[in-house]
Amino acid sequence: MFQPKFQISPRLSKALMEIEACRQAVSGLPITVQLLDSLRKSARLISTHYSTQIEGNRLTQEQVQEVVLQGGTFPNRERDEDEVRNYYQALDYADGLISDRGKLTETHIKTLHGLVMTGVKKATPYRDGQNVIRDSVSGGIVYMPPEAKDVPGLMTELVKWLTEQQTSRELPAPAMAGLAHYQFATIHPYYDGNGRTARLLTNLLLHHAGYGLKGIYSLEEYYARDLGAYYEALSVGPSHNYYMGREDADLSGWLEYFCLGMADAFSVVRAKANEGAKKQNTDQEKALRKLDARQRQILILFETDSTITTKQIAEHLGIHRRTALNLCNGWVKSGFLAQYGEARKSRRYGLASES
Repeated sequence: MFQPKFQISPRLSKALMEIEACRQAVSGLPITVQLLDSLRKSARLISTHYSTQIEGNRLTQEQVQEVVLQGGTFPNRERDEDEVRNYYQALDYADGLISDRGKLTETHIKTLHGLVMTGVKKATPYRDGQNVIRDSVSGGIVYMPPEAKDVPGLMTELVKWLTEQQTSRELPAPAMAGLAHYQFATIHPYYDGNGRTARLLTNLLLHHAGYGLKGIYSLEEYYARDLGAYYEALSVGPSHNYYMGREDADLSGWLEYFCLGMADAFSVVRAKANEGAKKQNTDQEKALRKLDARQRQILILFETDSTITTKQIAEHLGIHRRTALNLCNGWVKSGFLAQYGEARKSRRYGLASES
């Protein structure tokens, strides 16, 4: 069983308190649904840019936005374009898991990886051979992960540990998510895409634990700002070999780095949300006057989820699911909602940009 070793240092304790203070402050801000939707879209684009940039993607933040939102293309950047589109789709899938609030499974993690690598919502099998991480300049071995035969068992243990932690809440949520990030990257269950999947998993766990900060933060920018520090923090233990100290290393240093980064990201969001809340017109009577009673009621759902389902709408309004579907069809036509996905089972709805 995965049993991480670490100590709560004064710096880690201070970071955890800062995270909690920011979480409470942002949750109490009078942010309109429209501003929240705008901040979420911005955060997702930032996450996509920096998480792929960490792995060598060459697109700028502006180019990422053009590729993802407008279908833009750039000469000799096909692979980079696929990477950002795939990552953005994986964020969509993670949003669905957050909304469903079900138990996290290995299949969910494998599907996140499948989307990251191929853009297809299909679970990918773990690697079937040894992979080695080398220094790009010297060619020397930086890290040798566990053997392929051990990967399934290690991943099962990790998911079991996460399930227990989510139930017991023994650890602070940021610490739990940080340890999961480390262990996934350490197991390195795939030949490629491990870093992006680890960061998606981290965000998913934070959202499930109530630390999603309304979906308007991005941890990836903190890592990308100093990649050396990110990789150094992950490189714990006396050896580059998993079996020679890495598997039972003291993770205090990594955890401190992770939570300091999370506190930094949350502080940035707190400042942005404060600024946005001050600038926005808190009197929304004019905008609300355009909406009918049911539309006003479902705005509440968008305070916690960026996209919603007909099931959520039906339960919230106390109506039949078929009636909710008919309402959604009408709202899409009127420009109140935007539809995502064609299949009835996976179809979701978000606020239209002009709403």
